[in-house]
Amino acid sequence: MLLPVAIFAAFAGMAGWALMRDDPDAIPSAMAGRAAPALGQTTLPGKVQLSDAMLREPGLKLVNFWASWCPPCRAEHPTLTELSKQMPVYGVDLKDPEAGALRFLDDHGDPFRAIATDPRGRTAIDWGVTAPPETFIVNGKGEVVYRFAGPLIAGNLDNIFMPELEKARAAE
Repeated sequence: MLLPVAIFAAFAGMAGWALMRDDPDAIPSAMAGRAAPALGQTTLPGKVQLSDAMLREPGLKLVNFWASWCPPCRAEHPTLTELSKQMPVYGVDLKDPEAGALRFLDDHGDPFRAIATDPRGRTAIDWGVTAPPETFIVNGKGEVVYRFAGPLIAGNLDNIFMPELEKARAAE
């Protein structure tokens, strides 16, 4: 007789917690506050290889998981280009045919200071990426400060990502 009441109370507690979160649609990152995971050891031809050492250099940087076949990645590309004028932006090309990735960067510009490729998605799994695009703010110690899932456009950029970037700058 107490089991239905206990199940209902547990459900009501979880629902209440979910409603009280800042952004109930956000997927929390298990990486926040932890060292950035290792990166793949491959890059696109003619591009600088993104290395783990680059993520541990002083200052904030962004790591963006993207793919040429990803429409939201295409939508956020101008934003990454603008951000790359302010800080290092590194790319991880996810499950992308080499020719498609290179053509995309040739057509739309290359905002990435360095690129790692992730042809099988292993690096994305280590970083907790659910689907591209995802952008991580990494501090000068090589720790993930914040993760944003989705394209950096319009309200997402102004209302969610930029305030987090400003917090990270203040803490740096």
